[in-house]
Amino acid sequence: MVTSVVAMQLNDHHKVVTNNHHASITEESSLRSISSEDISQVVPRGYCCAKSINPADGRGRKLHLLQMLILPFIPILALIVQTSLMLRDIMVLKNDSIEIENQVTAATELGKVVTRMQLERSEVAFYLSTGGKKYNRTDRTDLTTRFVLTNEAVGNMSFWPPIALQINGTKTYLDKSTFVKKLIWFRSAISPESESEEAPMADILAWYTSVNAAMLEHLTQQIKETDTSGVWRYLLAFKNLLKSIESTGIASVYGVNYFGQGYLDQDNHISYIQHDSIAKDLLNTSLNYVAKLKQEYKNLSLTMSDYGNIKQKNDIIIKNLKRKSNYTEAQNYFVSIALYIDELRKLQRSLRVTIGDYVNQNLQDAANQEALGITILLVVLAVSPVIIWLVHNAVATIQLYAANLSKKANELKREKQKSDSLLFQMLPPSVATQLKQTRQVPAEYYASVTVYFSDIVGFTEIAAMSTPLEVVTFLNKIYKQFDARIECYDVYKVETIGDSYMVASGLPVPNGNKHVSEIASMALDLLAGSKHFKIPHRKSEKLRIRSGAHTGPVVAGIVGSKMPRYCLFGDTVNTASRMESTGVASKIHISSDMKKALDSIGGYRIEERGLVEVKGKGMMETFWLVCKEGGTQNNVEIETSSFFAEDEDIEPVFIKRLKNKNYF
Repeated sequence: MVTSVVAMQLNDHHKVVTNNHHASITEESSLRSISSEDISQVVPRGYCCAKSINPADGRGRKLHLLQMLILPFIPILALIVQTSLMLRDIMVLKNDSIEIENQVTAATELGKVVTRMQLERSEVAFYLSTGGKKYNRTDRTDLTTRFVLTNEAVGNMSFWPPIALQINGTKTYLDKSTFVKKLIWFRSAISPESESEEAPMADILAWYTSVNAAMLEHLTQQIKETDTSGVWRYLLAFKNLLKSIESTGIASVYGVNYFGQGYLDQDNHISYIQHDSIAKDLLNTSLNYVAKLKQEYKNLSLTMSDYGNIKQKNDIIIKNLKRKSNYTEAQNYFVSIALYIDELRKLQRSLRVTIGDYVNQNLQDAANQEALGITILLVVLAVSPVIIWLVHNAVATIQLYAANLSKKANELKREKQKSDSLLFQMLPPSVATQLKQTRQVPAEYYASVTVYFSDIVGFTEIAAMSTPLEVVTFLNKIYKQFDARIECYDVYKVETIGDSYMVASGLPVPNGNKHVSEIASMALDLLAGSKHFKIPHRKSEKLRIRSGAHTGPVVAGIVGSKMPRYCLFGDTVNTASRMESTGVASKIHISSDMKKALDSIGGYRIEERGLVEVKGKGMMETFWLVCKEGGTQNNVEIETSSFFAEDEDIEPVFIKRLKNKNYF
């Protein structure tokens, strides 16, 4: 039945490949258990402050507390810096808004002056084109009143732009007082009270046009400086609307002249077309910049009664056909254009209100953001100490728990190492590790291992004449010494049953072909030492053991769930057991397979025994393992006699290792 079971096991596991991972697991590493404390204290080689990073340590606790206080302070500091930068940006925005407000105020004042100058130019042009003193004009503002209104606008200006005029071929910069003097001088040439000759119309118009052009140029430069703000579109529309009114006023002068004189010369006709086109382009640009103006201008074209008449008169002037002078038609045209320009100025005033509202809204937003930023900064500064205090208390509590946890973890680690050491005495470390990790441990097939059996000759008689306590003491002492001695070899103790002692090499961690020499050397060592061992309760009798070994394939695996055991199965186990049972006292009986393996390795002296009847195997050729080449049996005995001292209570090597590492 054993043979059939073994054959089935060999067939089932013939294709199982030995896992090379087992080769990396040593007994020493398997005896140690890795805890969280081990991992937390792993530091680079040469790091002298490894203990200081442990929050359970005194110095490490201070460092940990410092780290935990710095960590919440970093976002707080970042929030303070961010809020400070936001306040700086808000202050810049507020200053920009104030600057824009100042520029809008200056542009508005300058626009009023340009508007009054445009109206004054229209009045002067109408006066000159219609005969002035000879024609009754009760429907329009007289020149004297117009001059007063212009002077009022100039006087209300809070600043005076740098106006440069071409006077007598020279570019001259005029301050406010000089400009007023020049303006009065030009008015004197066309004033009804003036005793001098009337100045030529072209010179008068050139004066007004050059002044308005200089002011509009300054306004353009101001708007260019604000093109990074959101108000630039409104300011450009405002400037273009002023220029459109300016060009419309200039064109109207030529229109009045055409109807008053009946014809325009070529230069004046070209100037009319040029200024009329510029006025329309600038007006369209303004309407495109501000959608609100486009709708207002559409309403203007629908509600203004003379809008269609103006377009008709415009077509007549463009044709420039000679006709009779008609002061009444000139006056009607002047009135229509004046009404149209007044409507455009309404658009201008509406746009001025829009700009003011926009700037005021920007100032209000900047003030709100400034108040919000200051509030956030004050809240952060007030809350920061509270947060740091709370973090300090929380870290102190955590460190207290960490210290207690570290202490408990060390205690648990020591207890775990004790239990692991006991477990690794019962099972191979690699197999026990897999069981601890709740893995399935499948049976494995080993192509070549060496199995060793030994028993005590005459044990039945000794047990019959001894008390149970004496038998247990005797077996415990001899097997403790055997267990300690086999630690010097790459072997694994499978089990002891009564006086039978079973050892294997080549599993559970394969070691190539070393298993044969390891078992051979171990068997010689145990045999030599046993000759010097005296039975404790029978001092006159020396211990004699019978040994046997065989090399071949086996299947190994865990058997049982209650007190699981690591067992070997196969014909190799049976043959090794038969080598022991058919051997003789104080000799090592080996099979021909093991003899061949030792011969291939070399270094061992083997003697032939001959054919032996083996139960279940028939006649087998067997051999005696005598000693290692180059040495004698006595030499081995001398070497091992001190190890097997009679009164020495020998501990296994792994127990010494555990004690040296303070595991117990």
